[in-house]
Amino acid sequence: MKKTLLLLLLCLLFQQTNAQTFIGGGGPIPDNQTPIFFPLTVTSVPQTSLSSSFGIESVCLNITHGYVGDLNIFLIAPDNTYIELTTGNGGGGQNYNNTCLSDLSPNVITSGNAPFSGTYRPESPLYVVNNGLNPNGQWQLYILDSYPQDAGILNSWSITFGPNTGQPFPFTSSNLPIVKINTMGNSIVDEPKVMANMQIIDNGAGIRNYITDTVYTYDGHIGIEVRGSSSQTFPKKSFGFETWDSTGLEIDTSILGFPKESDWILNANYTDKSFLRNVTPYHLFNQMGRYASRTKYVEVFINNVYAGLYVFMEKVKRDNNRVDISNLTPLDTSAVDITGGYILKVDKATGSGGTGGFNSAFPPVNNGTIPEILYDYPDDGTITSQQSNYIQAFVDSFEQALHGPQFTDPINGYYKYINDSSFIDFFLINELSKNVDGYRISSYLYKEKITKGNRLNAGPVWDYDIAFGNADYCGGQYQTGWSYTYNCTTAGYQVPFWWARLLNDPIYKNKLKCRYTQLRSTIFTTAYINNFIDSVASYLQESQDRNFQQWPILGTYVWPNPSPIPTTYAGEITKLKNWISTRLFWLDLNLPGTCTSTGVEAISNNSSILVYPNPASNYITVKSEGEPIEEYLLYNINGQLIDKGMVNFTDELTIPLTNVKAGVYFLHTRTNSELSVSRFVVE
Repeated sequence: MKKTLLLLLLCLLFQQTNAQTFIGGGGPIPDNQTPIFFPLTVTSVPQTSLSSSFGIESVCLNITHGYVGDLNIFLIAPDNTYIELTTGNGGGGQNYNNTCLSDLSPNVITSGNAPFSGTYRPESPLYVVNNGLNPNGQWQLYILDSYPQDAGILNSWSITFGPNTGQPFPFTSSNLPIVKINTMGNSIVDEPKVMANMQIIDNGAGIRNYITDTVYTYDGHIGIEVRGSSSQTFPKKSFGFETWDSTGLEIDTSILGFPKESDWILNANYTDKSFLRNVTPYHLFNQMGRYASRTKYVEVFINNVYAGLYVFMEKVKRDNNRVDISNLTPLDTSAVDITGGYILKVDKATGSGGTGGFNSAFPPVNNGTIPEILYDYPDDGTITSQQSNYIQAFVDSFEQALHGPQFTDPINGYYKYINDSSFIDFFLINELSKNVDGYRISSYLYKEKITKGNRLNAGPVWDYDIAFGNADYCGGQYQTGWSYTYNCTTAGYQVPFWWARLLNDPIYKNKLKCRYTQLRSTIFTTAYINNFIDSVASYLQESQDRNFQQWPILGTYVWPNPSPIPTTYAGEITKLKNWISTRLFWLDLNLPGTCTSTGVEAISNNSSILVYPNPASNYITVKSEGEPIEEYLLYNINGQLIDKGMVNFTDELTIPLTNVKAGVYFLHTRTNSELSVSRFVVE
């Protein structure tokens, strides 16, 4: 009897401490956006509560498919928890041959190549269900073939339960705000947005935030989706979300101290291991007096799984606190109302969220795809035919004027269509960063009404993950050369001809040089940029360490990281700073134009007051990009008043120089808050 009991106990112990494998059946995988579910009923697992000591060890796949990059594969637990095993990996390769997904594998599935075989770490951890879930029940394998032409077959699949399971990420607190997202059983996909709940723990500056805190600065519904284009292939996803009420309607709310809105982004920065390549240009553009998205670093949990360090940021959107242009509704069709505001985007449709737009009227600098200009606001679903016709005609008029032989004419040339100072600032950020996507992808433009300037502006700046030397193609890794010429002639998405053509205008070129010279003494100094980078890196010291424990990619290639690849976060920061320092030196030597008293922009104590042409002959044009000018006074070099006028304008004023002799002159302009002095030359 004692021997029987002992044998029974040993058998029970054997069952509880050794792996059990359950094999599921297969079947055809339908082609092109038709999901299929393969069930597997698990029974007789003695451990009825999965935990860190006994849970899922692996999920194994045998799939015959001609193009495995089409496949999105999830494991669905009995409680309807979705676990992303592999999505879009393997490109045009074939088959998963006895391929197992395990949390304990050092190899991430996204870094593997088809045909897949062996063991890989899945895109989402299996341990998420080791939370007390009873394994006995129906599990499912979800497979979606996302593109046509290549059907396949699931030959078999299996789940193994046992003691060799992954462990939840150790996390107790952070110096950053903590964002907790619960998808309530929904899988986050690229459209449509799915409802989830979001809680934010932010106890204030200098106060630690604990994962167990129960006081939230935000606790409510959101609609969330995966965002990005090529970045969607990374295991750490970026997300776009809207703040919703309980019925799924958008509601404006202030998050992390930002102005109220409903549209937000959580940027993963997976390929940018410094976490600074977006934040730095946004900061510099703001310091230049332009709008760029506000940012804040956070640590994110999704369904109680640590997702890593993220940049929380504003989505580019028409709003008084974002892109501050007029609201444009379908009813705005009058001669004045239809003129603004618009937000356009030079981009590829897959990254923009829409397909509506029009092509540039002229070929790019290099042979290739004609640049496409997409509607962002109003988007292609709400813009009316009258509005799309208007903005397309306006851009076409700009391009015709810029391309024409009289493009430098201050009255009839391109000046009347664009805010050239915004194009200069946009150019300088893109060239400082040598952004291989600059100008041709993710490049915003916006236009206000005729009563508020009536000009096309470049910006806000956006999407710099692979800038600042972080691209191993098209010369993106080198500190020399130009981004606006984009010498990849065989690639699509070419740069509009605008940027090269503008540099054929001596006035524009000299003004560019003056602006760069001004910035090089302030926010473009190496010391200023290095201090900013160092302060952020110090702030992220503990969170980046956790991030790279969860995503161990330091020292490994993530598209399109150029070599050499630093093995530490400190090395990433040093590489970034050294690259910028060398790039600035190259720009110092190669930026075209001359900044002297005969430059385009009169020497002024106020960068928002522009005076041109300089040298002048028959007239000068005064442009205000700030407060309305109320009065101007014109003095010669001896201090004698030779002209004056009481005015009130916010855009441009032409002052005739009748009977004004050649020489140096000073224009005093007065706004409500200050007096500005500009110097120019009359020939």
